[in-house]
Amino acid sequence: MKHINFNKYFTIIVFLLAVSCTDNFMDLTPKGSATEGNYWQTGDDAVAGANAMYYYMRDEDMFARGFFWYINASDDMITGRVNSNADAAVYFRLSGDEGYYSWMYPQSFKIIRRANDILKHVPELDMDEALKNRILGEAYFMRGFHYFWLAHTYGDNGQNGGIPIVTVDNMYENSFTRPASVIENYQQIIDDMEKAAELLPLFTTYANEDKGRAHKDAALAYAAKTYLYWAQYDDSKWEKVIEYCDKVTNSGSGRALLDTDNPEEDFANVFTYQQDFGPEYIWSVVSGTDDGSKLPGVLLENKGWGDYNGWGYYQPTLELYDAFEEGDPRRTATILEFGQEFKWFGEIRRYSSQNSQSGFQFNKYMDAYGYANPVGVTINPNGDNPTTVADVPLLRYAEILLMKAEAKLMLGQNGDAEINAVRERAGMPALSNATMADLKHERRVEFAGEFANRHFDLVRWGDADKAYEQSLHGRQHFDKTNPDSDYEIIEVRAARPQFDPNIHHVWLIPNDDVAISGIEQNKGWN
Repeated sequence: MKHINFNKYFTIIVFLLAVSCTDNFMDLTPKGSATEGNYWQTGDDAVAGANAMYYYMRDEDMFARGFFWYINASDDMITGRVNSNADAAVYFRLSGDEGYYSWMYPQSFKIIRRANDILKHVPELDMDEALKNRILGEAYFMRGFHYFWLAHTYGDNGQNGGIPIVTVDNMYENSFTRPASVIENYQQIIDDMEKAAELLPLFTTYANEDKGRAHKDAALAYAAKTYLYWAQYDDSKWEKVIEYCDKVTNSGSGRALLDTDNPEEDFANVFTYQQDFGPEYIWSVVSGTDDGSKLPGVLLENKGWGDYNGWGYYQPTLELYDAFEEGDPRRTATILEFGQEFKWFGEIRRYSSQNSQSGFQFNKYMDAYGYANPVGVTINPNGDNPTTVADVPLLRYAEILLMKAEAKLMLGQNGDAEINAVRERAGMPALSNATMADLKHERRVEFAGEFANRHFDLVRWGDADKAYEQSLHGRQHFDKTNPDSDYEIIEVRAARPQFDPNIHHVWLIPNDDVAISGIEQNKGWN
């Protein structure tokens, strides 16, 4: 069907075993027979090294669950199954020893190491210059991308500081320290993304087999989002958000919203495999029936109504459902409620669930399950690895528009044009003199169930403490097998007044990585 490129990224197993660092953070000893001295010899070595940087994009503990466990703390969703490890984050009582949260930090540093290996060795190789520049651009992007997630997840401009900065110049040192502020990380990310943007081609120039690699717009977009997060500490960065959003829009790649003037279908179609590399694509987890992001299966009804191994996690709350304006087609495209029609294995069904604790399920990633005989064609035949042919978006063009709108509002300017572009695609009436409250609403309903990160939005806006003081609700249907069953409103997540914005604005670094690296743990959790 598509994704000619997918297997290509993950066939370099010998390379991974040979030159990747070990499972321990900052243990940089090469494994196997290949060493730095005898590996980096040819352009093929450089390509293999670049391919290896994408390995953890598809890992369950990165962009399937992984970072999504933290987003699960928001007011948009509940865990969906009884799970003490999940509750440790949801109720802000992590110890640092929980397995669910132990992988994102060290695996990000493994990719940073792989990027540094490329930046150290590839400049000296005798190879095609255009290919060399692309590979170096990929390395700068992937290093910056993983630092982006590390920085805002674990670092601050206060009592904890930033995350250790490991570059070509210091990657052989035995110990590292945390910079005084996460701002140092943000500056390094910007530097990496600017270099990446200079070296990388536009996505539109890639052949099919290279789609999914880092590209110029992705680098510019993550620079914009880095400035968005930096702006919580420095108002002067709002201008930079606008500048870099405009660079994405004007890059020459034809960025746009998917908008065919059919609001009942356009938003939902963004999440179909036919739009994997469509006009809204900025950066995604490349996925297929063999591997990719498991998030679609993680969100699916537990045991998939007896047809497929859904995992039943991350269910929408009534509060999220009610956040949508009446008539907003994004609600039905985002959330399944009892009685709502959806396609399943080639049939039209009406939703009901014996497993949903909130009475809802996320609908965004369901298209691949709708085709007749989808197993092995549009969904993974291995239900323990429930990927689909639809890529999972990490940053869409709609977010470029709403980041620019937020920056304009924070500068006292008018953000109506950008907000209304997003609303118009959904067939919603235009706003006049939109406020920050309008912007916050639009981000919530546009990106629910995505990696745009509702939890961190609440944190950076200073809204998390008030939001988490409120309990969350769902619908308990009296007959869970009947789509027409009546229901009562129940509490599905208790209020969390223990959230302290001076402590819980960052997450705990895994204790093993603190011990291995010798850095200080984030303060106040224990």
